[in-house]
Amino acid sequence: MGQQTDTGRRAPLSRDRVLHAAVALADGIGIEALSMRKLAQELGVVPMALYKHVANKEQLLDGMVDVVVGGIDPPAPGADWKSAVRQRILSARRTLLGHPWAAQVIQSRTSPTPVVLAYMDSVIGMFRTGGFSVDLTHHVMHALGSRMLGFAQELFDDAPSPDPGVTAAAATEAARRYPYVTELAMAVAHDGESVVGRGCDDQFEFEFALDLLLDGFERLRRQGWTSGR
Repeated sequence: MGQQTDTGRRAPLSRDRVLHAAVALADGIGIEALSMRKLAQELGVVPMALYKHVANKEQLLDGMVDVVVGGIDPPAPGADWKSAVRQRILSARRTLLGHPWAAQVIQSRTSPTPVVLAYMDSVIGMFRTGGFSVDLTHHVMHALGSRMLGFAQELFDDAPSPDPGVTAAAATEAARRYPYVTELAMAVAHDGESVVGRGCDDQFEFEFALDLLLDGFERLRRQGWTSGR
């Protein structure tokens, strides 16, 4: 029997294969560099073959979001609402940190994708079965915002780098005008890899804020809080 050709050995193209290849490619080259042509090259097909499985680039991005969010760990069985929500959100964070482009793409969607909706439904369900009213759950979801999916939208992406052209007099004047900003900025030796500011521990800051929110939600639940008060 003759040797099997590359075409014969190649797995048949499917939507699932296209989406997983796109996620892997974006992980490697970045979401900005991803294109249908590059994805087709990666899969060893002509670009038109992709359009049998995804209608356009936007549908491709929707599917990639669903692949990533679908990798979040399922809810822990038997856990109380706070532990279950915390575990689910921290799993979402670990998952999205493995795909640095994912948060940007999720924020760019005009409406939630099916898997994102299912994830949201699961988180909402944890609060509802944990004794939260519909009213309080509504406000809880607003308070969590993007943190529910494991990322925080910071006011500033980074602390500004010192400008070598700034004179000592100008720096002194800035410190006089903005004393508390200066005090806080000088309190930590910052590191450029952090989202919340150079030197801040992103994971610590994320969990710190998440735990504050969860503790606050529990206090309101116990009080029977409603937005009408």
